[in-house]
Amino acid sequence: MPGKRRVELGRRRFIRVAGGSVAGVAVVGGGTFTALATGVLDSPSPDLLDGVPRSLVLSLPDAPGSTQPPAPELPDQLGDGVLSPPSPNTRIPYTGGTPDPDEGSVPTTLPFEFKTSGYTLDTELPEYMRPWRDRPTTWSNVTPNTENVYLDAEGAVQYRPDRNTPGYDQPVTQIQFGLGCISSYRTATDPTRKALFLERAKAQAKRLIDKRVETRGAWYFPYPFDWYHPEHSGVTYKAPWYSGMAQGESISLFIQLTQLDGVTEEEKALYRAAADGAFASLLRGDNAKPWVVNKDSKGYLWIQEYPGATAGTGDYTFNGMIFATFGLWDYYVATGNELALKMYDGAVTTIRDHFTRLRQAKWLSYYCNTHRVPTKGYHQHHINLFRQLHWQTGSPTFAAQQDALINDYPYAQNLPAGSVAAFAAGTHTLYKLKTQGAPLYGWSPTMKDAQLATKKVTFSKATQAPVDVRRRIEGRGIYYRISAGAYAGYWVGEYYPKVFLRGVHLPTTFRPQRTATFPPNVSITCIKFGSDGRTGTTKTVKFATSSKAPFDQRAIVNGRPMLRITAGGLTGYWVPNGPVLTDG
Repeated sequence: MPGKRRVELGRRRFIRVAGGSVAGVAVVGGGTFTALATGVLDSPSPDLLDGVPRSLVLSLPDAPGSTQPPAPELPDQLGDGVLSPPSPNTRIPYTGGTPDPDEGSVPTTLPFEFKTSGYTLDTELPEYMRPWRDRPTTWSNVTPNTENVYLDAEGAVQYRPDRNTPGYDQPVTQIQFGLGCISSYRTATDPTRKALFLERAKAQAKRLIDKRVETRGAWYFPYPFDWYHPEHSGVTYKAPWYSGMAQGESISLFIQLTQLDGVTEEEKALYRAAADGAFASLLRGDNAKPWVVNKDSKGYLWIQEYPGATAGTGDYTFNGMIFATFGLWDYYVATGNELALKMYDGAVTTIRDHFTRLRQAKWLSYYCNTHRVPTKGYHQHHINLFRQLHWQTGSPTFAAQQDALINDYPYAQNLPAGSVAAFAAGTHTLYKLKTQGAPLYGWSPTMKDAQLATKKVTFSKATQAPVDVRRRIEGRGIYYRISAGAYAGYWVGEYYPKVFLRGVHLPTTFRPQRTATFPPNVSITCIKFGSDGRTGTTKTVKFATSSKAPFDQRAIVNGRPMLRITAGGLTGYWVPNGPVLTDG
């Protein structure tokens, strides 16, 4: 008949398996369904899942495809703080404090004993999984000139509070810019661009080396200005001061420069010496000044982005410590130094065990362990950093912690053009919320996603609507913002299968693969999604005892967290991460 399509319903069966693993059993599946039209359905279909055609539930749109947000812009280490010139009589370099008895000798032992877990490092990571490869400096930013940063006559980045104020050397900004240029150098094909990226990276390294302070048998990179953070008590500095974040990141900069083909042997020797000097600073404890490494009262190692004024104190900042730890990864991979591996082991043990201090369930994570300030700007950094800790260590624990952060507050991203949410037939409640404006319509600490209005809408048939944002609303669940049509500007809650964003979003690839556990006596429907308008297939499994299967990816697929199985009868199928448990 015109306007109708034949629907073939397969016979659904459950199976019982006496233990074993998914990879070793044959699973049987459900039916095969003819694809239905997308959008508002022209005619009713008997093949519905809670009011939504299976053709929508079991298929992925042609476009947009899988979406993973880019690494967020690197945070401004001095953001929200107050910078001022040093006192007129300040002498730079200057270390202050009581000289270390061993000052001048290079440290060859750990600074103190601390908790470790025996982590080892994957030294064979694919290129894209290695530190800083996700943060290339764009060609448009190879000569920055913004409100806060610009290049001086020697090509070194300078930091200024505003365009009308002279700039200063700021080690972290210089290092991160240099690392971004190295990342771009690796992938650039145009010789002119490649040469300039390398020139910029070398300029940052030269400035750090020229301005270094050699003391305690190590190299330190001074901040030549006064600075304090009004919200974080104790983060108050008089020039010169030092940051563990800069010390660790500088190791990455120097080591990575030694690995480039455009660097001469003489330059490589200089950069290796600089990396050795910076690494030595992480082997000096807080028994003398300057220091950037200490141990807390429970025996955990900390690399302090903001060391305190007295021994044993600091801001205990999470992101700064992890970024610094990447320098230890670079150093160990390049040198095989066992002290670097031990320091890395201690640092990631600290991060793992302090995850409950970093995490705020169903909301933004905390910036530091001292002040417990949640911050939108750093939450996605934490997600990315834990993903890299998983890659570097191979530990599923860091992957599971990353999963939790994604669930708590998924990246408030602009969804790709063409993104749509499917609505089941029935009544839905839409919300007007008080948020920031375009483009992200994000959360604001003053607006707090306050509810302004509601509207109930009823659809007699399943439909779809364009959406441009997916994020958690304060005190609620995950919501989508409708971007066009009669309900533009309204938000609707994610509620599979009644309302769900079509497509694959926020995918994470795991290395090594992880393990999913199917609980006993629970029926679980797995999906192999169709594409290009084709309806996928399902398999429903039920095991008599707990059963395991490997998976290589986790993502939000058609509105719910799912795992992609890689072996056995479920190879290529996605299973819901809810009834199925994950390791870590």
